[in-house]
Amino acid sequence: MGGADDQKIGVAEISNRNGLTELMLVLRSLIFNAVFAVYHLGLVVMLMAVMPFPRRWSQGVVRGWTKGGRVLLKVIVGLGVEFRGLDNLPQGPCVIVSKHQSAWDTFAFYILADDPNYVLKKELTRVPFWGWCALSCGAISVDRAGGGAALKGLLRDTQDRLGKGRQVVIFPEGTRTAPGTKLDYFPGIAAIDGHTDVPIVPVALNSGLFWGRGSFVKKPGVITIEVLPVMAKGLKRRQFMEDLERRIESASNALMAEAKGRFPGL
Repeated sequence: MGGADDQKIGVAEISNRNGLTELMLVLRSLIFNAVFAVYHLGLVVMLMAVMPFPRRWSQGVVRGWTKGGRVLLKVIVGLGVEFRGLDNLPQGPCVIVSKHQSAWDTFAFYILADDPNYVLKKELTRVPFWGWCALSCGAISVDRAGGGAALKGLLRDTQDRLGKGRQVVIFPEGTRTAPGTKLDYFPGIAAIDGHTDVPIVPVALNSGLFWGRGSFVKKPGVITIEVLPVMAKGLKRRQFMEDLERRIESASNALMAEAKGRFPGL
């Protein structure tokens, strides 16, 4: 009888501990979400204030804000960020093609790159204040329903940013995807590869495991962002797209599997 009672007590203790862990997770997420909302509003206000000044002021504001956001994420949630494969990131202009699982990805490259210019869907640039600020930082707006005209605009604006020594950041699926899922890659990336001689840099990540799309809860652990070796030049369009997708997806899956081993709570 004593053994059975001890077993019941043990199960109850584990259940209580798990319940407390979940409660702390929710509370820390609540605090972070509240602080981050105010912090993000502060970013928009600061960007509006520096909009009349040279573009580098706006980029400097976002870079400093991103570094501060990284600290908030670590202190409040217990979620760190690590970068791997930095030797694969060339100096100067390049096109960074990254997996996209989390809102955090839209800021992370301000830590990684010197002067990142994101490719955004046109709808986002129409958001009052925020959209204007994004454009002031050099974002490239793309109308996904624009067909050939949209592709020409993308190529023109990408070449403009690259010609100024910047880095262009593209999320090939066009939106955030849940861990373990993927959408068709935007074929315009192959057109960019064919119209420029700068390096095309694939990037894998596992951010969605910790900060999922539309998820209230932010989980402790470590987001890993891995820069992969640059794509080979001279590939045919189909071969380029297949190789790009295979490399990003397989590396992202490996990072997610590793994270689940390191952080069993996932």
